[in-house]
Amino acid sequence: MTTTDLERPVGILLREWRDRRRLSQLGLSARAGVSARHLSFIENGRSQPTRAMILRLSECMEVPLRQQNTLLLAGGHAPAYPQHTLSDIPMAAVSDAIDRIIAAHEPFPAVVVDRNWELVAGNNAAGMLMEGASPHLLEPPVNVLRLSLHPDGMAPRIVNLGQWRAHLLDRLAHEAEAAGDEALSNLYDELCAYPGVDESQGNAPSDQGLQPLLVPLRYRVDGVELSMFSTTTVFGTPRDVTLSEIAIEAFYPSDTETAEFFRRRAERNRSEAAAAADPA
Repeated sequence: MTTTDLERPVGILLREWRDRRRLSQLGLSARAGVSARHLSFIENGRSQPTRAMILRLSECMEVPLRQQNTLLLAGGHAPAYPQHTLSDIPMAAVSDAIDRIIAAHEPFPAVVVDRNWELVAGNNAAGMLMEGASPHLLEPPVNVLRLSLHPDGMAPRIVNLGQWRAHLLDRLAHEAEAAGDEALSNLYDELCAYPGVDESQGNAPSDQGLQPLLVPLRYRVDGVELSMFSTTTVFGTPRDVTLSEIAIEAFYPSDTETAEFFRRRAERNRSEAAAAADPA
């Protein structure tokens, strides 16, 4: 949703969310425990929904917290969910937990991203993967998807670029649709406009044991081909907008060679840091 949504009737916005979720009025009314007639009156503006009704309908349609606040404002109510930054005092425990999680994931890469896929934090191993990217892609705010697929970013070193690109674009399209987020839709259009690749590129049988289960990231560093798969971690039952939009993307080695590469690289970095700290 955009700021112009605040100028539109809440009933129309609710109807758009119902359409986005491919629900009939009867289906949504059954989920929310209200009559289809009352829901129809809300959507056409004949009835003004209460704060509780907006929240109930939003939860039944799995509307993100940010957009729930927008619906409440459009209906003349105060937002229900706060929005802190990770540096705010109430978020101190969360920020500390994030730092601990990505540090504990060493020597393997992990990044923290927000709803727009902008980099919030990353560990040392993730920084190593970003080495060699054009400086303009590393200027804050760093968009992880743009960095990954841009010709001046990580794309030239992704061995299975066609496969990985298709995976990321499919995920982004799903997120943009689910959230009704114009910024994500614009990002999707931008990434699709990057120079195309053969979608079969990198689909060689070297990862056959993994491919039926997961889409691997095959990445070349210093002449070594690494193979990884990723997991996504989000916070359970968030009641803060920022917290609901944070995701931790952690990468794991899919073979022993990749695991050993990251362990050796981490050990080398520790040795170099120790030598720099004690020149004698």
